[in-house]
Parts: sequence; structure tokens; C-alpha cells
Amino acid sequence: MKKAKGKRIITYCEALNEAISQEMERDQRVFVYGLDVADHKRTFGSGAGLLEKFGPDRYFSTPLSEDALTGFGLGAAINGLKPILVHIRMDFLLLSMSQLTNMVAAYRYGTGGKVKAPFVIRAVIGRGWGQGFQHSKTMHSVFAHIPGLKVVMPTTPKDVKGLFASAVRDENPVLFLEHRWLYWVEGEVPKASYTIPLGKGSVIKKGKDVTIVATSWMNVEAMKAAEVLERRGVSVEIVDPRTIAPLDKKIILDSAKKTGRVIVADYDWVDYGFGAEVAAIVSKECFGRLKAPVERLGFAHAPCPTARHLENKFYPTAISIIRAVEKMFKMKPENLSSESFYTYENKFKGPF
Repeated sequence: MKKAKGKRIITYCEALNEAISQEMERDQRVFVYGLDVADHKRTFGSGAGLLEKFGPDRYFSTPLSEDALTGFGLGAAINGLKPILVHIRMDFLLLSMSQLTNMVAAYRYGTGGKVKAPFVIRAVIGRGWGQGFQHSKTMHSVFAHIPGLKVVMPTTPKDVKGLFASAVRDENPVLFLEHRWLYWVEGEVPKASYTIPLGKGSVIKKGKDVTIVATSWMNVEAMKAAEVLERRGVSVEIVDPRTIAPLDKKIILDSAKKTGRVIVADYDWVDYGFGAEVAAIVSKECFGRLKAPVERLGFAHAPCPTARHLENKFYPTAISIIRAVEKMFKMKPENLSSESFYTYENKFKGPF
């Protein structure tokens, strides 16, 4: 923890850890479980100290069976507890799709609203040291497509703490997606417990020429792109939806009407995804006010390669955003060789 001019500065990982601890203190029904959550790594450090503080009855590792773990969580939720299931990788969450879609997401609906299902499922997303196609998925659009699931993608330390508290207190299943590069991002975070409403976005940078709607890590890339573009006279506004289901359409539309230009920088495959949903909403509601078609950026439509130079081609970056803006404004591409990108890449050394 750092202090800057009286402000309390902590990392995303520390803020998440603090949120979990405070919610477990606030409500004795809250417990955390999952594969290896209680081992020495503690999910990249996000669970540090929780086993020691709350004991193995409320913070424990489990055998490897994603489908069974999800059914166990639903059973606990409908019987009055508040489970938090941790998946070290999003890819493994796919093994519980039957439970998620057929049971967890629909259970409250199936009981006519009589039985609540307060169930938080954490899943880590994002790239690292050559993860390849087996450990690189995000797939938030797939889960947002399912009625009954709330999908949260926090970017800043302040947001991750407030949104996690809201997720735990919600009476419905919430999928909480954490990009592992974000664990090292620092920001001002209040020490006391607080909540940020699910379904409300944030304008993290104001501008007037073009709107960038970004998810998760892409907000970091968008901020870097905005820094470069500002020097060329392009004023960029960045909108972080924070929760994609439910989606804060108003904050996106207000920005789109102001700038007349929209780029969706999504952290997932482009085809059939969140970017397409935003593009459809903006195109319909701002039809007569757009100065250019909505542009979508995201993963290349291919499995993720393992080699670093190919991986860098697969993922969208600040450079992708800069080039998209230059094309939208018919600007000559700037020489970016002197710029520093991928600043968090070298901080990730693996799960150990």
C-alpha cells in the first residue's frame, strides 16, 4: 500500500482481496472455494491471508470437477449461504456450462422468484507468458447472452472493490471476470467497505471527438492510445461499461451522440460478440448523428497462438486503437516506434 498526498493507493489485487475479506466479515454466510484457492499462490495473491483469517470451513480448496463445483455452489446458495467459486482460468469454467445455463441462471426464474440464488463465480481472464489457445479465453459475450446471469468486468482498483461487494450482496448469480494483468494496476481505493451498482458504467476519460467503449484490460490500452492521439489533436472519450449484463446503454449512447464516432475495443473475439451488440445499439439509437460507421476491435478470429510475436498480432492493443482512429479521421499513420507499449507484460511471471 502507498500513500500519495494523503490518498490511499493500492493495487487491483489488494482491493479485490480487501473486498472479499470485508464481505466475509460482514456476512457469515459468505464462503470461498475452488481448485487450489487455499494453496500458496492464493489465486495470484488475491486470496492472501483469507485462509488464516477465516479458517478452512470458509476458505478451502476442492477436488477438480467444475461441473460438480458449480452444482455445489447453487445448492449452497438456494439453502441460504453465499458461495464464491473461484476459477483460475475462464477456459475451465466452460466445463460447467450445463450447470450454469440450465440450472444456475434459470433457477430463480424456475421458482417464480421464490428462491434466490446469490452465487458469485470468479474467473481469471487475460494473456500472460504464452498461454496458448487452452488458457486465453474471455467469452463474456457468451455468458451475457444467457438470461439470469450478471456479468461484471472491472478495470480499476476502486471499481473492483465496489463491484465485488455489490456482486456478493446481489441475490442473483454473478460472473465476475478479472484480467490478470490488471492485478498490478494501482489506484486510489477507500479503506471502508462500499458498493458500486451493477449495471452502471463509467466515463474514465472525457473527450469530444471519438468515443472508445472498452472492456477490461482494453481500457488500459485505450488510455495509452488516447495519450498518443491527444498529441495529434484528437480528443478521446473512454467509456467503461464495467458491467456488460446488465448493460448501461445510456452512458454509451450519451457519449456517442456527443462525439458522433464510436470504436468498441473489446477483450474477446470480434465476430458475434459484445462489440456487435454495442454497434447495433449505437447504430439504431444514433442513426442520424453518427459521422462514421461504428468500428469494432477485438481478438483475431482464430485460436490464440502461443508464440509471443504471433500472440501480439492476435490481441488488440493501443496501437490497434490508434490505427482505427487514424483511419476514421483519414489521418496519416504516425510513427510509433518511440512509444512504449505492453507495459504490464513483463510484470506477469506466471502463477507461481
